[in-house]
Amino acid sequence: MTQHYFSASPEGELRPREIEVELAGAPRSVVTAGGVFSPEQLDRGTAILLREIPEASSLGSAGTGPLLDIGCGWGPIALGAALQQPEREIWAVDVNERSRELTRLNAERLSTRNVRVAAPEEVPEDVRFGEIRSNPPIRVGKEALHGILRLWLPRLADGGIAHLVVAKHLGADSLQRWIATEFTDLHVERAARDKGFHIIRIER
Repeated sequence: MTQHYFSASPEGELRPREIEVELAGAPRSVVTAGGVFSPEQLDRGTAILLREIPEASSLGSAGTGPLLDIGCGWGPIALGAALQQPEREIWAVDVNERSRELTRLNAERLSTRNVRVAAPEEVPEDVRFGEIRSNPPIRVGKEALHGILRLWLPRLADGGIAHLVVAKHLGADSLQRWIATEFTDLHVERAARDKGFHIIRIER
């Protein structure tokens, strides 16, 4: 079977390597490895998301509750949030155990003590999130992706906000329409677009 970055247990030995990326406005040295999403660099979609999301101070109550990164990979979204908001609880969730291990390593390297790394089933059911940030795993297929969003979007707290970055050629417009149809209690809009990527904003 072909191995994907969304495999639960990537094959082969973990061989960490260092790369330098910009997170929270400064260059940071982090470790990545094969078998995870975008191991060579900060991918363009994630970079656009990190640039376009508003400051927590402008989000009201949404900027104070726990923040969730769905599909954390080696951790750029969660780590960037943790560096900017060291007092905030940040959850980094991924089915890929190697991704979780790398995120833990990077949280230690960057001295971010507020990152909680977990498999999806390890997140307590009563936790509600003030904010969700994600470059969701579009390539898992529509059915699996919809299942992921059905699991996490209902866990937005009252006033909570989610930002998802999706490439236009991978179905950003159709995903936005599906979310609006599926979750009629949420307000859905396109917040920004840049270089073929759309930022979908979802608010409770």
